[in-house]
Amino acid sequence: MTSQTCKAARIDQNGGPEEIKLVDVTVGDPGPGEIRIRHKAVGLNYIDVYQRQGQYALPMPLQLGMEASGVIEAVGEGVSHLKVGDRAAYASQPPGSYCELRVMPAKCVCKLPDEISFETGAAMMLKGLTVQYLLRRTQPQGGLKAGDHVLFHAAAGGVGLIACQWAKAMGLQLIGTAGSDEKCALAAANGAAFVINYAKEDFVARVKEITGGKGVKVVYDSVGKDTFAKSLDCLRPFGLLANFGGASGKVPPLDIGVLAAKGSLYVTRPTIFSHLATRESTQEMADDLFAMVISGKVKIHIDQRFALADVAEAHRALEARKTTGCTILTL
Repeated sequence: MTSQTCKAARIDQNGGPEEIKLVDVTVGDPGPGEIRIRHKAVGLNYIDVYQRQGQYALPMPLQLGMEASGVIEAVGEGVSHLKVGDRAAYASQPPGSYCELRVMPAKCVCKLPDEISFETGAAMMLKGLTVQYLLRRTQPQGGLKAGDHVLFHAAAGGVGLIACQWAKAMGLQLIGTAGSDEKCALAAANGAAFVINYAKEDFVARVKEITGGKGVKVVYDSVGKDTFAKSLDCLRPFGLLANFGGASGKVPPLDIGVLAAKGSLYVTRPTIFSHLATRESTQEMADDLFAMVISGKVKIHIDQRFALADVAEAHRALEARKTTGCTILTL
């Protein structure tokens, strides 16, 4: 048994960014089904904010962070897809990536292709795999075909910019919303067919105008409370609203009779971790993501970098919507 000391960012109670403290933690050897990974870079995501605030009940003290990349240092019994020295990246439960070194379950850790840098690997796993399960696996009745209109909120964020590019590669007409002209321009530059500045325009009216009054087949909505009701109004009959986050707050209870009145609509609340439940599905999704990135069809934009010690500052920027693209912690 060997143990090492490393730096990690954690909270002892839910609250604001000021609750995040850098501490020394002891890391031991991996057990069966586990690996030990030394991180090269760590990704930030809005789910980290939810967990810090307490929207998801998690035991304390809590080491935050859901994705990272690095080098495998040790492999536990029963792990066959990774070996010591492998470059690797992951998006994974449980939280804990805000650190230099960790022991964690191996099933969600994937070998990182040599063509993809550690920084890109850390920035893209949770966001890229989210786009993969949304566009490939969370589809409306009849599926998605080239030429179909889809609405994607927060199109200039880390997930949004990947979605704009991926949708374009699929031949979809992605309509992206964002809160400023600058963010709209960024979404358009990354493949959004149409952009809507929701601070200036009624996005429902604009979507109807773009689609000739028909509405879209699917809305991908990570904003939640502020957009949910209007998102339903953007759908054509039998359309799907996929609510995969709540950046503006929790969606209020829904009278399902509304779905009938608006055209036999579908609503789902998917999570990435349902899709990452097995080693096989994780690898299948990651292979698709890696192929999109290596081909150049999807470029990962890292627009902010913070040192691990400055992670509280990174959270403030994320919450204030001052970030675009992906944000990473450097080690």
